[in-house]
Amino acid sequence: MRFPSPVIRGTLIQRYKRFLADVRLDDGRTVTATCPNTGSMLGLTSPGATVWLSESDSPTRKYRFTWEMVEVDLGHGPTLVGINTQHPNRLVAEAMTARRIKHLAGYPTFRREVRYGENSRIDLLLECASKGLCYVEIKNVHLSRRHGLAEFPDSVTVRGTKHLLEMMRMVRAGHRAVMLFLIQRSDARKLALARDVDADYGAAFDAAQAAGVEAIALRCRLSTEQIIVDRPVPIAG
Repeated sequence: MRFPSPVIRGTLIQRYKRFLADVRLDDGRTVTATCPNTGSMLGLTSPGATVWLSESDSPTRKYRFTWEMVEVDLGHGPTLVGINTQHPNRLVAEAMTARRIKHLAGYPTFRREVRYGENSRIDLLLECASKGLCYVEIKNVHLSRRHGLAEFPDSVTVRGTKHLLEMMRMVRAGHRAVMLFLIQRSDARKLALARDVDADYGAAFDAAQAAGVEAIALRCRLSTEQIIVDRPVPIAG
């Protein structure tokens, strides 16, 4: 996924009301950007952090700028972290189209945002006449509290727990179900569940795996020009 125009560098002043952030751009302007992330963004919102914004020329938008990435350093050099949770579905769909996700190979078609279960939508529904259906739920990952270890979730996620239960039902119905953790940071070497953040999600994840729900983690490669799905990393524990 290439950014349609060059992202703009700035310094974070503050994130507030969850969906807004004030940023001082390198050219001296102070702007308010939308923050497309409902999570806590643990460890990513420190004032003074270097951030990158995209800019829209749409006349209907209230805020022209969108917060896309933040630079963090856990002691081994700076790395870019993608915070825009609207990107993962598109990133995975692009990788699927390019046949770069081996774990999900063999499905000639897929659909996005398909209704299923009890008033839920699956991010990707893969379809194959011989293999049947494969339900893929995508979770954005950007939390890291130790170099090389990405973690999910960064806050309590009742919705995420519900999705695991829905996928268990799909497996019981005879379908394949895959939980895909997309890590929007290139320094991750493995993924672990942040059970201290949400113990209920951890328990539901264990139950889902025991029931046959699969789980994979994919790391992204980020630059100021593009974000692409890079390679799988192991899931610890």
